Amino acid sequence: MAPARYPTAMSHRSFRLPPLNALRVFHAVVRRKSFRAAADELLVSPQAVSHQIKLLEDTLGITLFERKGRVVEPTEQAILLAHYIQAGFDEFEEGVRRVSKVGARNRINVNVSPYFATRYLLDRIARFRETMPDVDLRLTTMVELPDFAAADVDVAIQWGFGTWSRYDQVLLVRDLKIICCTPELGARLKEPGDLVGETLLQPVLSEELWPNVLRHLGVEPRLSHSDIRIQDAATMRRATLAGLGVGLLSEIDAEEDLKSGKLVAPFGMDVMHSMAEQEIPGFYLVLPKAHRRMKPIAAFCSWVEKENWLVSDPAEH
Repeated sequence: MAPARYPTAMSHRSFRLPPLNALRVFHAVVRRKSFRAAADELLVSPQAVSHQIKLLEDTLGITLFERKGRVVEPTEQAILLAHYIQAGFDEFEEGVRRVSKVGARNRINVNVSPYFATRYLLDRIARFRETMPDVDLRLTTMVELPDFAAADVDVAIQWGFGTWSRYDQVLLVRDLKIICCTPELGARLKEPGDLVGETLLQPVLSEELWPNVLRHLGVEPRLSHSDIRIQDAATMRRATLAGLGVGLLSEIDAEEDLKSGKLVAPFGMDVMHSMAEQEIPGFYLVLPKAHRRMKPIAAFCSWVEKENWLVSDPAEH
C-alpha cells in the first residue's frame, strides 16, 4: 500500500489544514455537545470556543453545528470530521506514550488468538527467543482484536478475513474448515440441503461463514433460532463432539477426530478448498503501522512473516 500523503504547499496549493487549536476545540464541542461545557474543559471562555468554531466553519466552508437552545448537535459533515480528528488525537497520544517509554523497556506485548497460540505459536516461539534472547516478550490471548492503545498491545495475531483496513495486516495461514458432526447426526445428512433442518454451530466472530459455505454447496442460507453461537475454536470442537449440532472445525482438529471415528465429515474434507479466497478465514498479523518502526516489534513481525505456518508440526520445518 502506498504511504499516505499529507497536504503540503507543494502538493495541494489550494488546500490548507485548519489551525490545530480550532480542531481541538471542535473535538471538545462534539464530545460535550455544548460550547460552555467545552469551554470549561479547555479553561477558556465560551466566546473563545465560539470564535474557534466559526474560524473552522469559515475555513472549511460548511456548517458544523445546529444550535438547539443550550445544546448543539453536530451536522453530518461534523460527525464525519470528528471521526478522523478522534483517530488523529489517538495517534498523537499513542506516539507520545510510546516515545516516553521506548527508552525504558525492550518489551513486546503480543496478543494472540487462543487457537493460534496453542496450535501454532507456542511450539515455535523458542526460535524467536533464540534470535532475540534479551527481549521481554509478553503473550496474552484474546478471541477478538484488542484495542491496541487501551490494552497496551504492540502486535496481534487475529482470526478473521483481513478486514482491519486501518491497520497493517499480513495473512499468515488460511484456516480451512471441515463440516463435521457426530456419526449419529451424520446419518441424517444425505445431501447439503439437509443442513437446513439441523442446528448449526455458528462462530461468533463471523456471521457470514456458514451462509457462504451453504451457498457454495448450492443451499440457500436460512436464519434459525436453534443455531448456537460459539466464541472460540476449542468450544466449537467440544460442542460438535457433544452432538449439539453441525460444526465447522479447523482441519487440524477435524483430522484428529475423524481418524478416531468420534466425528464424520458428511460432505468430504475439501468443501472450502474451492471457495473464493475472500470467503475463507485465516490468521493475520495485525498492528498499527507506526509500531513497525520500533526495532523489537519489527524483528518479531519479520520472524512471524518468515515462518512456515502451513506445517502443523514445527519439527518438520
